[in-house]
Amino acid sequence: MIHTFALNNMYFAVDGNSGSIHMLDELSFRLLSEMQELVPLESVIGIIRDKEKNGASFSGNPDVKPIAAYSYEEIEEAYNEIKELKEQGLLFTGPQEIEKAVSVNNLPDSIKALCLHVSHDCNLTCEYCFASKGDYKSGRKLMDKDIAFKAVDYLVNNSGNRKNIEIDFFGGEPLLNFTVVKEVVDYGRELENKTGKKFYFTITTNGVLLDDEKIRFINEYMDNVVISIDGRKEIHDSIRRDRSGRGTYDRIVPLVKKLVHDREGKSYYIRGTFTSLNKDFSNDVKHLASLGFREISIEPVVGSGNELFIKDEDVPDILSEYEKFAVEYAKSQREENSFNFYHFNLNLYDGPCIYKKIAACGAGFEYFAVSPEGYLYPCHQFV
Repeated sequence: MIHTFALNNMYFAVDGNSGSIHMLDELSFRLLSEMQELVPLESVIGIIRDKEKNGASFSGNPDVKPIAAYSYEEIEEAYNEIKELKEQGLLFTGPQEIEKAVSVNNLPDSIKALCLHVSHDCNLTCEYCFASKGDYKSGRKLMDKDIAFKAVDYLVNNSGNRKNIEIDFFGGEPLLNFTVVKEVVDYGRELENKTGKKFYFTITTNGVLLDDEKIRFINEYMDNVVISIDGRKEIHDSIRRDRSGRGTYDRIVPLVKKLVHDREGKSYYIRGTFTSLNKDFSNDVKHLASLGFREISIEPVVGSGNELFIKDEDVPDILSEYEKFAVEYAKSQREENSFNFYHFNLNLYDGPCIYKKIAACGAGFEYFAVSPEGYLYPCHQFV
């Protein structure tokens, strides 16, 4: 499947099977937009001419030159470049070619990461929460040290020849079980000395329980930290309220600023969620950037049956917002205090990643989630 699209007078093609992304000139784009498989040059020229005779403008753009404005030699050269990309396995690839390149049987048989649900409890009551406000519909509970250590042992014993392994402290709100978080980190350091493995720790937090002690600990021991802020104060406080119904923006922003400042360049990102209430989510991204945060992710809420969730009729507005923001983001990257928007930072230079096409996120074979009771799940979304 070839998907072509134009944005801001630039032309692109995505080969769905291989994941290859190509930036094209206008002529190559015109030719490729008429082909889902490589057809003879005369055929595609005929298709385009027939459309032009019927008064169709290309992609609704009347400024695009008609095919007659190009010489046959120019058209043939563009066609041959498309043909060469096919021969290189970068266009018109089929599923069978992917299967040849990466077999499921060749995927890793060792575990890389565990998501430790150290807390099925939360101090917030977010209406859009996929975890039913923190308890996953199973009642509030915290993971004890014995279960946590057994999970760490399981990771080490099933990590094979991997040297680097990962633990993500998750919830609910993991800082409600801060003691166990610290104990797991200490235990991991002991195992590093015994096994030669290297642990990478991440924590995901809403920031409400941050204080000087926790900030120092996180910045010393967490290789990455994910902090939830939904953007503008009025947006954040309309959703992310504590159990007494109060908004949390004013409490957490100064603490998160301190945490990020004190990390001195170590990895973090601010993760927000947008809903039907703020389809203009680019304003929330820009607000977070104005607070000094440089690593930002804002994602659409997932689900149905709640007025906050994204509906089919919202999609055109959201797509338009992404396109508008893409222009602003590109301009911002030339400024001194630029920021990174996670969802726009695709690596376009290393070629197609066929492994990820097959393996995706690794859920269920190199990544597992562990509930407070010690049950294994393919992913935190399955708990």
